[in-house]
Amino acid sequence: MPVKIRLARAGAKKRPFYRIVVAEATAPRDGKFIDRIGTFDPMKPKDAADRVIIDLEAAKAWLAKGAQPTDRVLRFLDAVGLMKRDARSNPNKAKPGAKAMEREAAKIKKEDARAAALAAPAPAVEAAAE
Repeated sequence: MPVKIRLARAGAKKRPFYRIVVAEATAPRDGKFIDRIGTFDPMKPKDAADRVIIDLEAAKAWLAKGAQPTDRVLRFLDAVGLMKRDARSNPNKAKPGAKAMEREAAKIKKEDARAAALAAPAPAVEAAAE
């Protein structure tokens, strides 16, 4: 059975706290796990020393046995120098979708029509002095 090193959520509502656990890949996120090797507290500041705590010896042992870390755990292991995470690049992520492009085109068309209406000369009012 494949083994993963992943996060298991704990903590209260809107106050997350995660345990870094070794579990079977088919086990539920917060369910049965084999070993707990650390903790992650996202509520602490990013520069706090105790935001991520990992037992490096246990992590090395599980990685040697073939455990696969999830992407988030791989980031933590990369930060402590245990594994190397390749940088990812998705150039299409910042591009707007089809609906956003349609809304933008409609907005530009509406602004152009408004500008054309303002730029058109006002009809001359004939003097009724005669």
